[in-house]
Amino acid sequence: MSSSTSQLPLSASWRSEPLSATEQAKVRNILKACRDRHLVALRDLATSEGGLIEDEIRRTACTQAIDQAADGSVLAKWCAGPVLLGSDSTQGAPAPDVETREKHRDEDQVQLDVNRSFVYYPEDESDKRKDLRKHELSDVITKVLRAHPMLHYFQGYHDIVQVLLLVLGADAAVPAVARLSLLHIRDFMLPTMTGTETHLQLLPAILYAVDPVLCKHLSATQPFFALAATLTLYAHDIEEYGNIARLFDFLLASPASIPLYLFAVIVKSRKAELLEIEEDEPEMLHSILSKLPKPLKLESLIRRTSELYQRHPPESLPNRAWSRVSANSVLKTTHDPLQLAKQTLADGEVMFERQAAEIRRADEWKRRKLRLRLLSRKYRRPARAATFGGAAIAVVVIAYWLRGGAGEMGLGSALHVLSRLRQEAWGVLRGCIF
Repeated sequence: MSSSTSQLPLSASWRSEPLSATEQAKVRNILKACRDRHLVALRDLATSEGGLIEDEIRRTACTQAIDQAADGSVLAKWCAGPVLLGSDSTQGAPAPDVETREKHRDEDQVQLDVNRSFVYYPEDESDKRKDLRKHELSDVITKVLRAHPMLHYFQGYHDIVQVLLLVLGADAAVPAVARLSLLHIRDFMLPTMTGTETHLQLLPAILYAVDPVLCKHLSATQPFFALAATLTLYAHDIEEYGNIARLFDFLLASPASIPLYLFAVIVKSRKAELLEIEEDEPEMLHSILSKLPKPLKLESLIRRTSELYQRHPPESLPNRAWSRVSANSVLKTTHDPLQLAKQTLADGEVMFERQAAEIRRADEWKRRKLRLRLLSRKYRRPARAATFGGAAIAVVVIAYWLRGGAGEMGLGSALHVLSRLRQEAWGVLRGCIF
């Protein structure tokens, strides 16, 4: 099979029957939105029933977007490529030459996951054809990671890239994956999983807003049951190609918080089943919640997710959940589609570094706080025998050490710095919870 043939995207979502009059009218509106670079209109069309209809329409829309570009460097991304992934400008760049880039640290893991790809779709393909697709998938991921080496690969990333590869073809998938990685799922590609945890911790607030009774029933179960689905934009769990392509229309046209709202809607739809299980059986609840129900009624779920988002937008969620999200998280940087449209890959790299630095500082403070707690317990006298003065000295010693002091100090040194560090000691006393 020739290289050019292997580059062709999958056509499994094409249909033998003609489009209805309603669908034909929608296609015209999609193409017009692409030509006009009308981001809001295109997002509405992608979210509405049927999404972007089928892959041929998605790719035709991409071609229309390219035809409007002033230069030939813009490659097709998802439908209207740059538009649905958040850009209404021509920011494309040639795909990097993978051979000239330094090997990314995660490439061995990439290959392990790629070897397990294309399990459910495409159907009825020869082993040779699947091997070609795996080679393309590995190549797309490698190009993106080598071009942006700060990104950390996560297991399940290949599931996301697989969908874009099948819809767009190998060449067009590279810029689409790069933009998606840096501007839409950036939190999942940070050096640690802290960014992912921020997403999951938003889910209980959404559940509480939609159903306090159900939220309380699940309160003993940590929201990690939503990890696989939301981390991979549901590509790891949905086995039908047409369904995941349709769902990607919706997810890529929406803020990064939408997968969490979708999961909340799915949980809500299973309320009767979940309430039959006792609250003190979190393992059983976790087991049920970590598996999506089948079949998924996608159009109904998408409609209800949109309605839930409109009724309870992130900034209105209870317990100040939104205020605890970093300003550099994709949860906030994709919240306004018009602002997202102005972001470049370079902006994504800057926000990546800022959020990574925030996480490092937070993690260091947690470590110091833990050491403070352990030291205070180690040197704490029996409660009835201790004096306030002794406790104050202990706090001062530890506070001085935490702030980069001389390490281990004797009692005489602590008394020497007591006066100078009095305010800091009181700050530690007030700010730390033992």
